[in-house]
Amino acid sequence: MGDNWWRRTWAAAVLAPVLLVSGCDGSPDAPKAKPTTAPSTAATRHVARVCAKPPAGPAKAPAGAVTVDPSVVGDLAAKTRSSPARTTFWLRPGRHRLDKDRFSQVVPKKGDRYLGAPGAVLDGQKTNQYAFTGSATDVTLSHLTVQHFVAPQDEGVVNHDSADGWVVEHSTIRRNSGAGLMAGARQKVRDNCLRDNGQYGMNAYKGDGPLRDLVVEGNEITGNNTGDWEKRRPGCGCTGGIKFWAVDGADVRGNWVHDNRGTGLWADTDNNDFRIEKNVLEANDGAALIYETSYNAVVRDNVIRRNNWVEGRKYADRGDNFPFATVYISESGGEPRVPARTDEIEIYRNVLEDNWSGITLWENADRFCNSPANTSSGDCTLLVKDRKRCARPAIAKAPLYADCRWKTQRVDIHANRFVLHKSVVGCTVKCDRMAVLANYGTYPDWSPYKGERVAEAITGKQHNRWHDNVYVGPWKFVAHDPSRVLDGQEWRATPYRQDAGSTFDGDAGGGGGGLR
Repeated sequence: MGDNWWRRTWAAAVLAPVLLVSGCDGSPDAPKAKPTTAPSTAATRHVARVCAKPPAGPAKAPAGAVTVDPSVVGDLAAKTRSSPARTTFWLRPGRHRLDKDRFSQVVPKKGDRYLGAPGAVLDGQKTNQYAFTGSATDVTLSHLTVQHFVAPQDEGVVNHDSADGWVVEHSTIRRNSGAGLMAGARQKVRDNCLRDNGQYGMNAYKGDGPLRDLVVEGNEITGNNTGDWEKRRPGCGCTGGIKFWAVDGADVRGNWVHDNRGTGLWADTDNNDFRIEKNVLEANDGAALIYETSYNAVVRDNVIRRNNWVEGRKYADRGDNFPFATVYISESGGEPRVPARTDEIEIYRNVLEDNWSGITLWENADRFCNSPANTSSGDCTLLVKDRKRCARPAIAKAPLYADCRWKTQRVDIHANRFVLHKSVVGCTVKCDRMAVLANYGTYPDWSPYKGERVAEAITGKQHNRWHDNVYVGPWKFVAHDPSRVLDGQEWRATPYRQDAGSTFDGDAGGGGGGLR
């Protein structure tokens, strides 16, 4: 579950989307490098616009396919039941319906394929809870619109049971309650429109996880959380364009994540080994990206713009001094003992433009495994299998003193371009901050992390650093705790020594306060 700092009521906003050039770059990764120049907004060419004109499916039934007739209510579910595994079903153009019972659903068999003709729609009639369910593996769904299903909170419509090996591509999943799509291990989600769903566009969660090897590529993810769940259940941490829970290995690339109510992409609790690259994340009401109580990630070559205007402004207006950021790294860091393709969190070659604040690295001193202040109740770090071990007196000594907490450590922020025009964002204060900080530890009474221990560690001892970035605009910096607001000279001086090799143009963004 989410961090209490971010468990707030989400407010609605209507923000006009930017039209992007379609296309997706699936080229292999280049060797890891430490570039010293920031990218240009040409990264937008990697992002696909899908919802405006989804690709059409096959106009004729493939050889050997079973044809599904939209005029026969329940035809798809019935033919799925009566056909052997690995059958291909071709849905004719038109509105396909299940029997009008809330538990009517399609239960695929292993290797089944569902292909929609141009104009094929599976409609839940605002009655059926689920579209595709069951544990069958290696199912394919393609060129189909799935809409108007009413899954309960925290449940999903397509792949409801998080079966493994599914491929969902070239489809539109829209206007459903709950999550439009759930995820299983080895799932590929490609070139879809995930739009206007009640809770999530996709919820990547598997009850018997971890969920391994997920690919999310070339999708448009927009307008989700129409149910405004954070307002209905304050602090639930249960919304977003996509929410990831305990995913081990994810490639999230070339997506356009925009205009979602709340957070765009949110990885929450014991995720590991993410590559988030070549996406455009824009105009989301809250953060573009939250990486929380998780490990080892690469965030690169993304364009991140006009995010967090609603949430950031709301808390500034009420006097909250916390640096609510567009990229929020919360109790997450690099951990060499957790196997992954990297042993740090590396954030580089991104353009962040006209967001409400920049990047915040945060650690809650009271949040650790087995603490009553841990909002991910029942979960422990990936370094301790039995959370009951995280108790006194053992937690006060090595190795549990280190291993019982999710630490924001080994975060390397470099070669990014940070641009802020306050006149564009429409703000005067508190929209201009980078931060590395923690709170003063107070709880519970047996905690070994009381006082300033965590604040001192995250600020000076856990190898978190900014360097070789480009700043345009009146940026400020917060270190140690919310009261320490620094200008660029103080940020680069002892004891913080951040942003070596970076350049600052403090006047170009509509105000002073930077270095040249």
